Amino acid sequence: MTRHVVAHVADIPPGERLIVEIAGRSIGVFNVNGRFFAVKNSCPHQGGQLCLGRTVGLATAERPGEITYTREGEILRCPWHGWEFDLATGRSVFDPNRTRVKSYPVEVEELQAETYPVEIERERVVVVLT
Repeated sequence: MTRHVVAHVADIPPGERLIVEIAGRSIGVFNVNGRFFAVKNSCPHQGGQLCLGRTVGLATAERPGEITYTREGEILRCPWHGWEFDLATGRSVFDPNRTRVKSYPVEVEELQAETYPVEIERERVVVVLT
């Protein structure tokens, strides 16, 4: 598995996305309330640019007329024909066992500054490289 740094957290505010090219693949990286998801920018239906679509929630119902709206921003709707995909898994909403878009793991790393020991010798500051 090859790791690719694509942005700083601040570059993708909550509710936004960044479409990047990685190893010849167009991939959308989404920030959903501080959680990051990445999916291939190609709808499996007809190859439309999936990541240009709207992010929405999931409407479910136990009984007719009792609709519950959950998971705001976690569902990606293709701008061409409206097919919907779960950003967390890549699975389609309408047929999750057979239709999916490729999803990729995303990590947020803390930037680690390289530090060096510092000593003071007879009023001179000395940096020690090891």
